[in-house]
Amino acid sequence: MPATIDIIDQAGIEHALETAVTGQAAAREVLAAAREMKGLTPQQVATLICASDPETDAGIFETARYIKDTIYGSRLVLFAPLYISNYCSNECSYCAFRVHNKEAHRRALTQEEIAREVRALVEQGHKRVLMVSGEAYPHGGFEYILDSIRTIYETRSGNGEIRRVNVNLAPCTLDQFRLLKQADIGTFQIFQETYHQPTYASVHLSGPKRDYHYRLETPHRAMEGGINDIGIGPLLGLYDWRFEILATLEHARSLERVHGCGPHTISVPRIEPAAGSTLSLDPAHRVSDADFLKLVAVLRLAVPYTGLIMSTRENAAIRRETFHLGISQISAGSRCDPGGYTEGPSETAQFQLGDHRTLDEVVRDVASLGFIPSFCTACYRLGRTGSDFMDLAKPGEIKNHCSPNALSTLQEYLEDYASPVTRAAGEKLLDHTLQTMESTPRRLASHLVRKVQGGERDVFL
Repeated sequence: MPATIDIIDQAGIEHALETAVTGQAAAREVLAAAREMKGLTPQQVATLICASDPETDAGIFETARYIKDTIYGSRLVLFAPLYISNYCSNECSYCAFRVHNKEAHRRALTQEEIAREVRALVEQGHKRVLMVSGEAYPHGGFEYILDSIRTIYETRSGNGEIRRVNVNLAPCTLDQFRLLKQADIGTFQIFQETYHQPTYASVHLSGPKRDYHYRLETPHRAMEGGINDIGIGPLLGLYDWRFEILATLEHARSLERVHGCGPHTISVPRIEPAAGSTLSLDPAHRVSDADFLKLVAVLRLAVPYTGLIMSTRENAAIRRETFHLGISQISAGSRCDPGGYTEGPSETAQFQLGDHRTLDEVVRDVASLGFIPSFCTACYRLGRTGSDFMDLAKPGEIKNHCSPNALSTLQEYLEDYASPVTRAAGEKLLDHTLQTMESTPRRLASHLVRKVQGGERDVFL
């Protein structure tokens, strides 16, 4: 395990921000380096995030669009969160699940209730879920988590099933990570919330989560336990977003330095109101829409091969703008409380949603914008994870797998779940995409799409 000072250098980040070289000439040099798609240094990132002139911002956005299109093409992976429990042992002032919140109705779903939630998601068309639990487990302890993963994988409805379970859980021990690996999870996701230690102490008042360092080291422990794909991120709005972005990138670099591979995903949630929250937000730390779009674009420049996740905390308009700037995964049709998919949302969900559209509406909107809604989970199941994924991504070869697989999963969705208007929009996008693809991926994609049209399911490269 690396020493904590080797993970996040608080003073070093503050110094980088205070001494950032700004100006259009410096920014143009950084943007030229970014187009080589080898990532950026902390000093280069500081130059961009401290810039305040419109010309530099325009250059950041244009470069982000270039990198996004070059590496990811027009694909957008879709998933849904699945909350199984809101029991928690932490007092986090910003969260509805905090242990002393008397407004929260505590609930841990039974395995049958989990199966009902899964069937509801499958019948919408979902293939990938992020299983979320509060940071305390009911009577079964950690075995409850393992049982829940098994239930999700074993539940079927019609032609559908969940093909990949990612998880967002409390920090685990090394042995628990090994059990999660055996349970065949995809990505283990954990947020530091804020990397600024004084702020972290002020918002995490009691409970195991108060231990800043133990949480910070969790992604390293996960990789030691055999989990190849890790998801990290801050909760934007607790402290200066510029500090949080540089610290997130330091966290990512520490994983690559020690384990040979950085995080699979970085998420960028902005803080939202939560029932029973006791937090008084500092207006100085509010992340404006303009700054939010900029930080998404800068992340795409800084870590070009890392997936960027956009949740339904954001409204539809903001989400659309981020698709062009680097976002590669989005949630859709989300509920953020246990039982939300079968019983409707409760008043004590973890946070307020900004995008309330159904999966069908999101798929139609994404397709109408020219992006491919993808439900693909092939890389996880074929072992293209961690450093193996990066070995394909960095030379650009992963697109030859991902684009055909994205189209085959879209064809599945259109045939099995889409409304007529969404199916029409999706078929128009499919036809156009096949016509404009290069010959080899077009041939592979056409083959997979025809197999789905012929009645096969779950076909992939």
